[in-house]
Amino acid sequence: MVTMRQLLSLVLLGGLVGLACWPLNLIDHWQDLLLRQLPAYSSAGWTPLAQSLALAPLVVMPLLLLMQNGAFARGKGSGIPQTVACVEDPEQGEQLLGTTPTLMRLGLWSLASLALFPLGREGPLVQVGAAVAQALRSRWPGLFRGLKADEVLAVAAGAGLAGGFNTPLMGVVFIAEELMSRFNAPLIWPALLVCGAAAGMSQIGGQPMFALGLITIHTGEIAQYLWAIPIGIVGGLTGGLFGRLLLLVTSWVTPIANKRPILIGLVLGGLLSGLALLSGGASGGDGEALMVTWIGDENAWPGRGLAILAVRLIGPVLALGASVPGGLIDPAFALGAVFGHGFMHLVGGPAELGLALGMAATLAGITQLPVMTIAFAIRLAGDQQLEAGLLIAAVVGAMAGRLVLDRPIYHALADLQRAPRR
Repeated sequence: MVTMRQLLSLVLLGGLVGLACWPLNLIDHWQDLLLRQLPAYSSAGWTPLAQSLALAPLVVMPLLLLMQNGAFARGKGSGIPQTVACVEDPEQGEQLLGTTPTLMRLGLWSLASLALFPLGREGPLVQVGAAVAQALRSRWPGLFRGLKADEVLAVAAGAGLAGGFNTPLMGVVFIAEELMSRFNAPLIWPALLVCGAAAGMSQIGGQPMFALGLITIHTGEIAQYLWAIPIGIVGGLTGGLFGRLLLLVTSWVTPIANKRPILIGLVLGGLLSGLALLSGGASGGDGEALMVTWIGDENAWPGRGLAILAVRLIGPVLALGASVPGGLIDPAFALGAVFGHGFMHLVGGPAELGLALGMAATLAGITQLPVMTIAFAIRLAGDQQLEAGLLIAAVVGAMAGRLVLDRPIYHALADLQRAPRR
C-alpha cells in the first residue's frame, strides 16, 4: 500500500527535477533569441552581429574540445550513456552523476548552445534528473521506500525530459521503453507522479505547453495512414542514416580530438560556421526555431529545402560526433520536419501533415523508440487528431531505421563510450 510519505517524496523528487531544469530551459530560450538575429529567422540580412554568431563555432569548438580533454573531462558526452550505466549499476552514481560531472556537462552544453551548435538538450536533462535523485538518495537513503535504486534513478531521469520539454507522458514512456525495458504498474505509477510534478514545475518556469505551436489540420485517419506509410519508410531510413553517420563520425573524430583538440576543433568549428553562412543560419540551434518557422508556411520548401535538409543532417552529426554534450531529439525532429514538408510539396499533399509525420518517422528511425516518439510528437504538435498518422509513421519509421542502424542510437553510443581507447 502506498503511504502519504511515499507520495510526498515522489512529488518532491519531481518538483526538484523540474526546478533543476529551469536553467537549461532558460539557455534554450536565450538560444532562440540569438537565432532570431540570423537571416533565416529575421527579415534582415547579414548584420555584423549575425556574422559574429555564425562564426562563433570556429572559436568555441576548439575551446570545448580543450575543456573536454582537460579540466572538464568528466562532463564529456551527452549524459544519457552515463545515466544508463548508473541505472544498470547504481554504485556508479556518485562518480557519474555527482555534482561535479553534472555541472561540467551543463557548462559545456550551455557554451555550445549559446554558440548556436545544432544539438538538442535531452542528454543534459536526463543527467540532471538522475543527478537530483542521486543527491537525495545520498543524503536520505530511506526517502524512496518501495523503489529500488535503479528505479529511482530511471524515474528521475525520465522526469528530466518531462521538465525540460514539458512532456510528462514522454518522460514516463522513456523510462519504461528505454531505461528499464518494462511497462508495469509498480514502475509506471511512480513515474507518472514524478514526471507530472516535473512538468508542472517546468511550466511555472516558463516552458510552454506546446513548444512548436499548434498544427491544426483535419485529415481523416485513412488518409493519414496512406501518407504515413511512404513518409514512415523514407523518414525512418533518413533517421537511421543520421544515426549511422553519427556513430561513424564519433568513432573517427573522438580519438583524434583527444590528441589534437585545437586542430579538430578548428576544422569542425569551421565546417559548422560554413554551414551557417551558406544556410543563412538555418543550420544553427536545436531545430525548434526552424520547425516553428516552417509550421504554417506552405512555401518554405521551394528554392532552399534541399540545402536545409542537407545542413540539418550534417550539422548535428559534426557537433554531436565530437562528443559535445547535447541531444539528438530536436535535431532529428527538425530533419524529419524538413523532409516531410518537402515530400508533401513534391507530391502535392498537405505540408503540415507531412511535417508532423516526418518528425515522428525520423525520430523513431534513429532512436527505435516508437512509443516515446508518438508521445513527444503529439505533445509538440498539440493536436491529437494526428495520433493515427503519427502512430503508423513512428512504427514504420522505427522498422525502416533498423534496416540502416542495427542498434538503437543511445545503446550504440553507450557501447562506443565503453570501448577501450586506442
